[in-house]
Amino acid sequence: MKGILGMLRPKAKAEPDEDRLDSVLFTTAFAGQGVDADLLVPWEARAAEVGATRLSPNRGTMLLQALWGKDKFMRHLDNHAISRLERFFDFATVSANRDIIRQDEYGNFMVVVLSGTVAVDRLQPWGERLRLAEAAPGEILGEMSLLDSGMRFSICTTLTDCEIAILSAQAMDEMLTADPALAANLVALLARKLSLRLRVVSARLSEHK
Repeated sequence: MKGILGMLRPKAKAEPDEDRLDSVLFTTAFAGQGVDADLLVPWEARAAEVGATRLSPNRGTMLLQALWGKDKFMRHLDNHAISRLERFFDFATVSANRDIIRQDEYGNFMVVVLSGTVAVDRLQPWGERLRLAEAAPGEILGEMSLLDSGMRFSICTTLTDCEIAILSAQAMDEMLTADPALAANLVALLARKLSLRLRVVSARLSEHK
């Protein structure tokens, strides 16, 4: 456990400001929806469960800059903006065949795939495990629950050893307090990407009815 705790991101420090109101929008969202705190699965718990190891923030940021620079949505965050994101992200390496997100759980973090491939599956009511996608480097997973405080929609399983970046609800609130413009831009871009993915998934599920 000591090794896992050593990989956790220290709390970001905002510039002192007597008039600043610290954000709790994301950290209180699940409670606002009536979700008991004991039901939440934070990244710290999942990291220990899957045996995640710490990835250098410098390498994580470099990969994020290269990948998002090619994404038609996320490229609106330039390299300087992504460098500012580094203080709010955790970076980790996860071995193959590990569930980093599980369907129907409450999780207050999202994941960016930096290297490797992650399967995105939906367990159907009749027991079939439907493959919705295979997430490649640069793709984002779990942002829906982070934004709307709902249950996870799918199971996300590493198909290979993967390097990932993790953004938690606590870190989002820290960002809203310390760098609100950056946080607003990130949330807007996540919403656009999420909307597009939901349309694709909806069409895929319709084909299997």
